[in-house]
Parts: sequence; structure tokens; C-alpha cells
Amino acid sequence: MTYVIAVPCVDLKDRACVDECPVDCIYEGDRMLYVNPDECIDCGACEPICPAEAIFYEDDLPPQWKAYQAVNAEFFDEIGTPGGAALVGPLPRDHALVAALAPQQAP
Repeated sequence: MTYVIAVPCVDLKDRACVDECPVDCIYEGDRMLYVNPDECIDCGACEPICPAEAIFYEDDLPPQWKAYQAVNAEFFDEIGTPGGAALVGPLPRDHALVAALAPQQAP
């Protein structure tokens, strides 16, 4: 099991979750942040700190955002498990589903 970042993060990328994550498993794409499911230790530290309420335990994902479990995992298909977001820095891409979304306005 792992945590998943969903639609409310798109175009917001607050990064409070990145600072809170003890294992550095939250990576930055162009438009949103992604949890590496192979590096996440399921501690839950990221969920309550997210101001957009975009982070969910995978079993608690709202039905309309279930696809984001795969979106988070597939984001890492090319880079695998690098061992921490700080090692790679922001990545100049997004999952195709995220890249196709219309621009989001901050709440």
C-alpha cells in the first residue's frame, strides 16, 4: 500500500508534503507532485500537511480519482526507483493524463 497524489495538486505543487516526507519519495513533475510507490513507507506524514487535500491512502482515493494510483506509479516507469527526489530534482514532464488537463486555478 502507498499514498497517492491526485488532481487537487495539479498546478498547485505546494511542496509542504515534500518537506514532511521522511524518505524523500515525493517527486516533482511540471504540473504536479508524484509519490513513488516503491519508496513510500506508508507513514502518512504527507497527508495531513497538504493544504490542497490532494494526498490519499490508496484505499481511500475518491472514486473520481482512482486513476491517480496508476498515474503516480507510471510516472516512474522511465526513472525507476532513484532513491530520493533530492537526487534527481524536478523532472521536466508529467504523466500524460496530467499533461492533458486544462490549467487548474488555485482555490
